[in-house]
Amino acid sequence: MNKALHAMIINIGKAGINENVIEEVKRQLKDKEIVKLRFAKNVADEKESYIDSIVQGTRSKLIDLRGNVAIIYKKKH
Repeated sequence: MNKALHAMIINIGKAGINENVIEEVKRQLKDKEIVKLRFAKNVADEKESYIDSIVQGTRSKLIDLRGNVAIIYKKKH
């Protein structure tokens, strides 16, 4: 079965990202390995820097970016 179908979707809105968002992404990656980040249109200009911060903060990898949806991956240990 395709794991991407079971990925957790985390919405990133005008509040942007903070430590709580990073921690939630870490929890979801630990559980699911794949997380989709959906960016609101009003933060589309910031999404590249948000993605960089999330990838660095979670030690994950960006595997796809289409429009305002990014998919990140971190292998379970």
